[in-house]
Amino acid sequence: MKKPSAKIRDEIAKLQDQLKLAETREAERIGRIALKAGLGDIEIDEAELQAAFDQLSRRVRGGQGGTTGGKKGAGDSRGPTSNTAHASGAAAGSGGEA
Repeated sequence: MKKPSAKIRDEIAKLQDQLKLAETREAERIGRIALKAGLGDIEIDEAELQAAFDQLSRRVRGGQGGTTGGKKGAGDSRGPTSNTAHASGAAAGSGGEA
C-alpha cells in the first residue's frame, strides 16, 4: 500500500515541527543549567565554547562518539551522579580558563 507524496510531505512537515519543538525544549534545558552553573556571563569565543561542550559531551558519554541527544543510560543508577560531578567540574574549569 503506497502513500501519496502529498501525505508523506505532510508527515514530514509535522515531524519537522516536532523536531523543532524538541530541540527548543532541549536548548532551554541546557541553557538553564548553563546559567545556573554561571556560564551566562563568561566571555569566551563561541568556537571555544562549542569545543568545551563537545569535550564535556565526550566525557559524560564515557568517550563514546556521536551526539544523538537521547537519554542513554537513563536506567543506570550510578551514571547521573558521576556525570553531574564531571559536568560541574568541567563547567567550572572552562569558566576559569577563558
